[in-house]
Amino acid sequence: MEDQDFLGFIKKVKDYTSIDLAQYKEAQMKRRLTTLRMKKGYNTFAAFFDAMTKDKALFYEFLDRMTINVSEFWRNPNRWEVLEQRFLPEMIRKSRRLKCWSAACSTGEEPYTLSMILAELGVLGESSVTATDIDDGALEKARHAVYSDRSIRDVPAKYLQKYYTQDNMTYKIADSLKRSIKFQKGNLLTDRFEIGYDLIICRNVMIYFTEEAKHLLYQKFAGALRPGGILFVGSTEQIFNPGQYGMESAETFFYRKM
Repeated sequence: MEDQDFLGFIKKVKDYTSIDLAQYKEAQMKRRLTTLRMKKGYNTFAAFFDAMTKDKALFYEFLDRMTINVSEFWRNPNRWEVLEQRFLPEMIRKSRRLKCWSAACSTGEEPYTLSMILAELGVLGESSVTATDIDDGALEKARHAVYSDRSIRDVPAKYLQKYYTQDNMTYKIADSLKRSIKFQKGNLLTDRFEIGYDLIICRNVMIYFTEEAKHLLYQKFAGALRPGGILFVGSTEQIFNPGQYGMESAETFFYRKM
């Protein structure tokens, strides 16, 4: 009965939102959502779903728990340094008009990190940065662009001084950066992707998907990149056979469209 309750919840969520929880690793997802359901006092997923459809705050909390909105600026700093010092300069030598996408951007730390780097390289004004996420609540926080001191612990000093304003224990992103990013809602599993991207960043998201969903997404990302474009993934998301997607390993956690 418990399994049927959760399977029914998966179907209702898909019908209601187009989010297919079956594409996520079941044990992890069920554990996280069961914890939330019990915390909120619902004995079944059926009752929890009914409550979600009537309570917008509860629905956003479900999305937040489902998507694990944990992010930081310059997460794994040495990887961002590789992007800043190697790959972006290589792209800029060919064109200063870069088309970039931060996929599953969460609360915005990742696209803002990218925009700061593009600004320092002198091409932000000529480039486009799109950032998408499935969670409206996370996108609202990203647009608001006010962050705790925990989020900025890896930000290099020159960036911190130039692009942030401190207010007690919070840090606000410069308006020039906020204007540079187009935040919009997006579902990686169901959306058709734009094409011609120079850079796609999708980090620390794929680990939550099934192998079938990962395979689909890598195919879609490869199709969205221009030849020579770069896919930048997270530190636990190595692609073991990038050639099957028409990509090659360019550096640890960076893959180039062939």
